Amino acid sequence: QVQLVESGGGLVQAGGSLRLSCAASGSIGSITAMGWFRQAPGKERELVASITRDGNTHYGVSLKGRVTISRDNAANTITVYLQMNSLKLEDTAVYYCNAASSIYASWGKGTLVTVSS
Repeated sequence: QVQLVESGGGLVQAGGSLRLSCAASGSIGSITAMGWFRQAPGKERELVASITRDGNTHYGVSLKGRVTISRDNAANTITVYLQMNSLKLEDTAVYYCNAASSIYASWGKGTLVTVSS
């Protein structure tokens, strides 16, 4: 079992930057990849970025070029960061952290990012 706690969401003006954090605890040794997804009102959840245990990254289409995912490994915690730049109004959404292993996927509760004009 993996627990995920997201932080860093909030209100930001268009063109601004925001960094989200996701701390994973519990059975972190089983995690093969972690990532960020987002869901805007009335839209499906979509991949923003992911990073594997080996450090390989993959970016979704919507924020590609404006976002960087990184990871910090500690003894009992993995923290994944999502640095978002040049934010647009359409980036407003709930951002969810995800941790995947070979047998399960865990989700955080989400953190709201609101981009204002």
